Amino acid sequence: MKRVIGLMSGTSLDGIDAALIETDGVRIAAFGPGETVPYTREDRAILQAAVDAALDWQFTGPAPDFRRAEAVLTDRHAEAAERVGAAAGLDLDAVELVGFHGQTVLHRAPSGGSSGQTLQIGDGAKLASRLGVDVVHDFRTADMLAGGQGAPLAPLYHRALADHAGLDGAIAVLNLGGVANVTWMAPGRDPVAFDTGPANGLIDAWCARHTGEAFDRDGALAASGRVHEATLDDLLQHPFLALAPPKSLDRWDFTLEPVRNLAAPDGAATLTAFTARSVADAITRLGRPDRLLVTGGGRLNPTLMRMLGEHLGGAAEPVEAVGWRGDLLEAEAFAWLAVRVERGLPTSLPSTTGARHPVSGGRISRV
Repeated sequence: MKRVIGLMSGTSLDGIDAALIETDGVRIAAFGPGETVPYTREDRAILQAAVDAALDWQFTGPAPDFRRAEAVLTDRHAEAAERVGAAAGLDLDAVELVGFHGQTVLHRAPSGGSSGQTLQIGDGAKLASRLGVDVVHDFRTADMLAGGQGAPLAPLYHRALADHAGLDGAIAVLNLGGVANVTWMAPGRDPVAFDTGPANGLIDAWCARHTGEAFDRDGALAASGRVHEATLDDLLQHPFLALAPPKSLDRWDFTLEPVRNLAAPDGAATLTAFTARSVADAITRLGRPDRLLVTGGGRLNPTLMRMLGEHLGGAAEPVEAVGWRGDLLEAEAFAWLAVRVERGLPTSLPSTTGARHPVSGGRISRV
């Protein structure tokens, strides 16, 4: 077993999740402390500028200069790892590996027989040098080179968590981050996983535009509004939703254009309904899970969770119901995946990303 720190910064650009676990990349022996470290307003502006530059670039022509954003990102991740080590009462030389996802600034899924492309900024070599610990990074590229979507990558960790918790039957794990993705696990089968559509990304962007807040706290804005059914129907016509899995998307593949003329509460209600409906439709195509466990920030939105339950005909449970840590689960996943990369074990399967074969995806920067 190894002591490993995982680091994750999602597309919401709100901060870094960092967690320590002990694992051999198959079993999970222990869960150590974790931290969620918010970005400062200045840091977030720098990272958003990098995302905006990447969206303009679209992998065409000379790449933008991401050095400033990459330096800020890497330094903040180092600080987060140091905080977790301190919380565990460990010097970092007692940590054997770090899994560093980096920050996705652009993701383009495979299309028309061509491989996709993805870019996560972050300097793995610099992070390893600062921490004095080997760092695994660039988790997604190898999967895409093998014809995969490069996402989602947490499903095999979901399977390990379910085994650790002794969960039986058909289990769906829904991650409601900027983008929504689902992992479907049934006895005797490889997990199936894919992005279902937006989760919090559109809702957060709407709130930032209309209220100045980073998200819809407690789903209150949506709860005060009315769902515009015609607009919801228009949103549900997006071609991504009709694609068969495996499939993945960039947070910015969907826009606020369809709701631009709605009042702030009605726009929030309609976008929340859109997330709930698109997720429910995707899960229903797979079947009816015995349990639907929800991780990511969206699980803290009671309006979204209520709508999900209504569409699925059963309660959506936060992952804390089975003892998992919803704020830290993605960080834990990249710690676990880092050990698998070091051991040459698969980090993705054809059933989770559409890769032609199981892939062990990641590069290791040694101290």
